[in-house]
Amino acid sequence: MRTIKVEPLTHEAFAPFGQYYDMEHPDGYPLSGELHRFFPDRVTAHEEHQVAFSPILVKKPAVMEITQAEYHTTTCEIILPLNGDMILHVAPPSAGKPLPAYTRAFLVPKHTLVKMNACVWHLAPLPADIPELCAMIVLPECTYMNDCTVVDFSEEDRFIIER
Repeated sequence: MRTIKVEPLTHEAFAPFGQYYDMEHPDGYPLSGELHRFFPDRVTAHEEHQVAFSPILVKKPAVMEITQAEYHTTTCEIILPLNGDMILHVAPPSAGKPLPAYTRAFLVPKHTLVKMNACVWHLAPLPADIPELCAMIVLPECTYMNDCTVVDFSEEDRFIIER
């Protein structure tokens, strides 16, 4: 079975899939007041529907074997790991057929907001170093019911993610 190594998250490496921003350590020019510094519009997402914020809890598997992927045709997906670092696997958009051979896995630090572009293949984030990851998923309401294509990989397309 093929193995994918987790790589550090960099803007250049992640650019084909979306963008990210470290919410815990903001940088750039802030709008400031006496008691606050506000860093506006660091990641943007244009959505025409009501947006929902949903928690996801993911237990760390003994082996990170990936057997499925999903994508959303009309929306980006935003994920924010809350209690620890996460591993996120992504593959480029394709016409309804996943591209597991082009999958990359990134180590996303805690409190780093990740926006995946529409049609980027992915699945649930995985805990990097903790028993169970708690993350926030941001999608238009009910996307998981009306714009979520999940594909099972064939045996030869499955892979394992290693650190």
